Amino acid sequence: MTEIYQKLEKCLESVRDRTDFQPEIALILGSGLGDYANRIEIETVLDYHEIEGFPISTVLGHAGRFVFGYVQDIPVVIMQGRVHYYEGYSMADVVLPTRLMGMLGAKVLFLTNASGGIQEGMHAGDLMLITDQISDFVPSPLIGPNPDELGVRFPDMSHIYDPGLQDAVRTAAGRLGIPLKEGVYIQLTGPNYESPAEIRMCKTIGADAVGMSTACEAIAANHMGMKVCGISCISNLAAGISKKPLTHAEVQESADRAAPLFQKLLTESILEMKKMF
Repeated sequence: MTEIYQKLEKCLESVRDRTDFQPEIALILGSGLGDYANRIEIETVLDYHEIEGFPISTVLGHAGRFVFGYVQDIPVVIMQGRVHYYEGYSMADVVLPTRLMGMLGAKVLFLTNASGGIQEGMHAGDLMLITDQISDFVPSPLIGPNPDELGVRFPDMSHIYDPGLQDAVRTAAGRLGIPLKEGVYIQLTGPNYESPAEIRMCKTIGADAVGMSTACEAIAANHMGMKVCGISCISNLAAGISKKPLTHAEVQESADRAAPLFQKLLTESILEMKKMF
């Protein structure tokens, strides 16, 4: 048994000491979406500090807790605040929450984030369905001894984002009349924003949106057999496309502005995904 899996088992035991809730869908809330967790039918709330060995988010505006409850009759676990590689955690710790939610029973990982728009015609506030990703610029969460209890040593990544779940999001967006961009998400390390030259590079290699999370979590979930989908809120245009200097305040403001529409799409997508179970 690897050290990673031993740590996960301790976290799992710590959670199970407090709740036996069995989620079907795990949802990670990005910037501006934290309030969504307060809108569901809450069963149990568990602060990250209460879980032995659990990494703690240090980002302003991230509540740092699990919320267990129901979207209508669908049991979900929500991460109200994620941890990032740029906070100084190992990549194994960054994806520990994802793996833990899978071990709690979740079969689907629904990822959300705020990102910089690269694709032509994007505007702050647009929502983008993630169809694929580029993670070459951050360490793989699978580096090191493989926890065989979670998945194989060399997992396939041909369809990280499940085609069926993508269709569910498209159907939900169409039903609500919400315009939905689609594209490839690239994760860079942060915490600094990218230079214009780096954005030109990202665009050249096929990225449509850029951020500092998500791709590593998707790899970890796919490794352990979870189905993955993701939606990115375009909170700003990336450097060199935008004429203004980039600030976290701008990202937060744009994400907050898009949140009501984003929250509607999350709920409708989850209800549509239920048909697949």
